[in-house]
Amino acid sequence: MNLKFCGGAQAVTGVNYLFTTARTKFIVDCGLFQGTRDLEIKNTEPFIYDPQTIDFALISHAHLDHIGRLPRLVKEGFVGQIYATPPTIDFARLLLEDAQKLMAEKTKKADVMPLTTPGDVEKVMKLFVPVEYEKEISPSPDVSFTFYDAGHILGSCITKIKIKEKGDIKTIVHSGDLGNHPAPILRTPALIEQADYVLVESTYGDRLHLHEETSAKDLLEDVIEETVSRGGALMIPSFAMERTQQLLYQLNDLIENGRIPKVPVYIDSPLAIKITEMYKKYENYFDQSADALVRSGDDIFDFPNLHFTETTEQSKQINEVPPPKIIIAGSGMSQGGRIIHHETRYLPDPKSTLMIVAYQAEGTLGRRLAEGVKRVKIFDEEVLVRAQVVQLEAYSAHADQQGLLRWLGHFQKPLKKIFVVQGEQAASRALAVKIRDDLGVASLVPIFGQEVTL
Repeated sequence: MNLKFCGGAQAVTGVNYLFTTARTKFIVDCGLFQGTRDLEIKNTEPFIYDPQTIDFALISHAHLDHIGRLPRLVKEGFVGQIYATPPTIDFARLLLEDAQKLMAEKTKKADVMPLTTPGDVEKVMKLFVPVEYEKEISPSPDVSFTFYDAGHILGSCITKIKIKEKGDIKTIVHSGDLGNHPAPILRTPALIEQADYVLVESTYGDRLHLHEETSAKDLLEDVIEETVSRGGALMIPSFAMERTQQLLYQLNDLIENGRIPKVPVYIDSPLAIKITEMYKKYENYFDQSADALVRSGDDIFDFPNLHFTETTEQSKQINEVPPPKIIIAGSGMSQGGRIIHHETRYLPDPKSTLMIVAYQAEGTLGRRLAEGVKRVKIFDEEVLVRAQVVQLEAYSAHADQQGLLRWLGHFQKPLKKIFVVQGEQAASRALAVKIRDDLGVASLVPIFGQEVTL
């Protein structure tokens, strides 16, 4: 049995792993490469395997760096089933359709043909098969798998794979993206005790989140109060999926309990609005606290002075409302979307605040802003950064080094090997060293295209 790292190796994005047994070929995730230009160009390159030979796919969650290349996989001949949780399937449609629309606009401006079409997205959706947590499925005679809650986004999975080979059963666990517990709405990541091999993410493999005594909600309260007192605009670049809903959930609590001033709050993202509505379909996936609030009759995503600006015209009207105000918009890394219009307007304003609540990939505008640059280029225009820039690591959706080691520590020994994936090179290597030193388990940081025998 072989494992080939076709993405997500010494990079956070482009997650794609190929497993080859004597009888079956299958992949885990099929994501877009995001970040630097060198990474993103990989999205135009051929797959390093033949999509027509793949029997099925297992999907850990709906973020584009895990599902974004599925339309191209189908376009190039994949016809197998795609297994995912019900929330992942519904969110995948929204995210893939949005990505397809953005790609079409981008390629039209460049006067080139898009890699995929809306028809390819529809073909992907027809291949999805819903699978609930903790239900073992056997898609082929020698392979079975079980999904467990990863606590990263709604419907996200840790995947436990069992492969029969020569009368023996090997168990491989893919962590997916592990959540940073405790997180609003989400449950604690499941603990797995037995495996021969583990693929573990390492987005924050070289650092610890700042576990202040105050919670993320308290920090959010402080930033809002300080920005409002200055009379500025609070801009929050946010992923449409999960982070926006978590912010709404906490803003709802802060406002209903009179802890922050009543200022206008704008959700300036059509995709985030659609996803927020979809969340209401999956309240049974919420953690106990959020579920209890829903059962009490509280609409956890609604409160006074909240405005959903779906159309372009509604978005432009936000400019007519004087600060103080709160604007939550995509993209989460400031690489596009409506947030960059607001950043152009308010980054030069020392009264305003840019609050970063998401991972910022190498090479993105958000990463440069988080690192404290004082001048950035947006729409070919130089923009001075005089606004306060605040990064709240408490909102990270990924476990830090300590959280990753704690999760790995629940596996019973002996583990044959841990593959450290889904992280930038320095982060992956740092975690690999800690795994060897602290857990006494062999670890490997694979490179793109590397193949290993299990």
